[in-house]
Amino acid sequence: MKKTFLYVLISTFMFSSMEIALKSVQGVFSPIQLNLIRFFIGGLVLIPVVMKNGKQTLLTSKWKSLGVFLLTGFLCVVVSMTLFQLAIMYDEASTVAVLFSCNPVFALLFAFFILREKISRLGFISLVLSIIGLLVIVNPANLTNPLGISLALGSALTFGLYSIVSRWGSQVTGQNGLATTCYTFLAGSVELLILVSITNISAVANYMNKVEWLKPFANTPIIHNISMNYFWILLFICVCVTGGGFAFYFLAMERAGVSIASIVFFIKPGLAPILAMILLGEKITINTWIGIVIILIGSVITFIGSQMEQKNAALEE
Repeated sequence: MKKTFLYVLISTFMFSSMEIALKSVQGVFSPIQLNLIRFFIGGLVLIPVVMKNGKQTLLTSKWKSLGVFLLTGFLCVVVSMTLFQLAIMYDEASTVAVLFSCNPVFALLFAFFILREKISRLGFISLVLSIIGLLVIVNPANLTNPLGISLALGSALTFGLYSIVSRWGSQVTGQNGLATTCYTFLAGSVELLILVSITNISAVANYMNKVEWLKPFANTPIIHNISMNYFWILLFICVCVTGGGFAFYFLAMERAGVSIASIVFFIKPGLAPILAMILLGEKITINTWIGIVIILIGSVITFIGSQMEQKNAALEE
């Protein structure tokens, strides 16, 4: 149990510091470039863990699984995490962290509409509280940064969709959660590399520079500013936050189940803003604090509901 607690603790810190670490290199690396680097290296970091942690290997993956990983990679790395990187560029790290932590709410809705999974009473209460918390933080009556908030919510929504598609993909491919995540990172990195390479074609870059919203993506660099000057921060982002965070999360899940591992995302909405306030000096508004508390209450209800479902399932068996 001590080892499980350690896994959860490490994963919680890594995920809660993610937005802060990414914000700290803003202006040094292109958002798309950093996205590509961290998920490619993060995927490589996960390979040894996947190999050691079970019989799931790259060699046993069937060709039909490639389509699944390309789909999950596109949803996670290319779409969701690109929106996430852009959100951090346009908004406070604390706000992005809280809004992104609500991705389980969207996953719950997608599970209901796509997989036809029923929403329990406690799950519904948690869903309502999370939506109220989001509205309190976003404050639609007085939007100060609609672009940043829209990007963060778009990232959370598409990550929620990725979570459901990934669950389906695990059933199709026969891979466990850790292996699916590893191959998703690598497949998504390859897709993103192709897209980045296309933006560096002269004709394409010239066209993108003529379109206002495409200008930031023209001539996206790949290795620019990768040097010893930024070695330690890149090591932390790629190896610790991206690769290590997911590795410890899934190790905790395999030892103690989903409900215990999910504590990571229940703590993140409260811890990440505090870290952003201490390390980045970000000011957190009163409505954001109120929204965080409401979302945390909703997370606790989700945890209780998950525990009750597991006990009921055990009794039925």
